[in-house]
Amino acid sequence: MSSAAFSMEQIKTSMRTAWMAGDFGVVAKTNAGIGEEFVDRLNLPAGAHVLDVACGTGNLTIPLARRGAVATGVDIAANLLQQARERANNEGLDVSFDEGDAEQLPYGDASFDAVVTMFGAMFAPRPEVVAAEFARVLKPGGMLAMANWTPDGFSGRMFKVGSQHAPPPPGIPPPVLWGDDATVRQRLGDAFTNIETYSVPTEFNLPTNPEGAVAFFRRYFGPTQVAFNRLDEAGQQAFTSDLIALWSEANIAPDPADHTVVPNEFLEVRAVRV
Repeated sequence: MSSAAFSMEQIKTSMRTAWMAGDFGVVAKTNAGIGEEFVDRLNLPAGAHVLDVACGTGNLTIPLARRGAVATGVDIAANLLQQARERANNEGLDVSFDEGDAEQLPYGDASFDAVVTMFGAMFAPRPEVVAAEFARVLKPGGMLAMANWTPDGFSGRMFKVGSQHAPPPPGIPPPVLWGDDATVRQRLGDAFTNIETYSVPTEFNLPTNPEGAVAFFRRYFGPTQVAFNRLDEAGQQAFTSDLIALWSEANIAPDPADHTVVPNEFLEVRAVRV
């Protein structure tokens, strides 16, 4: 099918459906500590107005608010925003969570001192539009901070297996290109300066064997669940087999029959709005 057969509206609807499938909140809990550490490294002053783009269940927004930021989160998935609001309410935090698109942010020009995103905005289909929106809503001198899975890290390899079995619409660049230094510099170069990137090691750590890890992502990670649902029974079996092989090969847990520990990495990006 040609790229013309997919309208951007159809692509966006499909993406929203994928992120609302499963229960990403369960997956997000495995990354909560990464979000806390990321926010700590930003060292933003209390009172800073910060936007978390593709905020999911609030893994950055919540710790930002704890540290005194005026925090706003935006995401396309209404069910994830509801979980984020519940988390904020449970902690007595005043956080705004809005439904919106990373490619059309519902905020005025120069509204924020900082824009952050972790494993979120990288999935929007038009990266050049996302970069332009980051720049538009940031004040001059404002900080952009991103955490993006890399092409060669485990998440990148897992997404590659998924795209081989359930290909994305033609013309949509791989999300993990946001984890490539040269690509990041090209995308941000027109509106940002002082662009810095750092490779940050992390890991998946799950109390199950590799087969259970695959089942976990199939159940809770919406894009993986939707990819499986696009396939017939034979296709699902082949997809499962390839994922189990990937997880098994990467597993460094001393007790692989009951535990999965997989080294991973992301690219941390910092830039300053011109």
